[in-house]
Amino acid sequence: MYQIVTDSCCDLPYQVLAAANVDFLSMKIQLDEQELVDDLGKTFNYDKYMEQLRNGATPTTSQINVGQYLEFFRTYAERKIPVLYVAFSSALSGSYSSALQAVELLKEEYPDPQIHVFDTKAASVGEGVLVLEAVRLKDEGKTLEETLEWLKNNYLKVHSWVTVDDLKHLERGGRISKASATLGSILSVKPIITVDEEGRLTNVDKVRGRNKSIQKVVEETIKTIVAPLEQIVYIAYAGDLESAEKAKRLLEENIKMKEVKLYPLGPTIASHTGYGCIAIFSMGIKR
Repeated sequence: MYQIVTDSCCDLPYQVLAAANVDFLSMKIQLDEQELVDDLGKTFNYDKYMEQLRNGATPTTSQINVGQYLEFFRTYAERKIPVLYVAFSSALSGSYSSALQAVELLKEEYPDPQIHVFDTKAASVGEGVLVLEAVRLKDEGKTLEETLEWLKNNYLKVHSWVTVDDLKHLERGGRISKASATLGSILSVKPIITVDEEGRLTNVDKVRGRNKSIQKVVEETIKTIVAPLEQIVYIAYAGDLESAEKAKRLLEENIKMKEVKLYPLGPTIASHTGYGCIAIFSMGIKR
């Protein structure tokens, strides 16, 4: 048997991962000289953090370093338990590279540690969707190699349609210019963002007004989704539950799906999107 592991950028509540027997590593956040651990809501005060973002807080995040990965993977290597790490997009963080370095270092201690690192090219619940698919395959009796092969063949079918309400976080992250952020805020312009085939966040459109932006990410989800009656569609939200529920209603009014689930956007991802981000995740046509 093998162990599926992931990181806190998958934005699946810790209860979900615990029920699925998935272990995870936590990203860290710095805010007002305090270090916070993104443990997917186990101890993290999500509501307080979202209120801080809403009030203008500008946190920074740090990737999981080689030492943390080495310590984490070693606990499995010493017990000879093979690991499948379903990882945050390498295009958005250096964590993936650190994980690979840790595996190479581990080989100096153990001749064949059996640690497999898979780059999802996805973020937030887009990554989480692949974690849950890996769990499903494992539960069906698939080997680690078979599960890994499925991930390689299907990861680009995960779609992420995102809109943000606060442009200053995109500006701070270098995704838009200060002038664009200022003008966009004045005109209530909302960007429409997706994750491309390289796992990067890409601005693909812009609309005026919050309602139109929510309508747009719903429309794009409907355009790209495949077999909606056979899958769960996920909506992640940064503090604004009302807008998430509106997106859910719009989806349900326009397409029949197996189920729609709402999850809070994790604090690591929300640090870069700001309060009010709405993201919809589904399986669909190849990106």
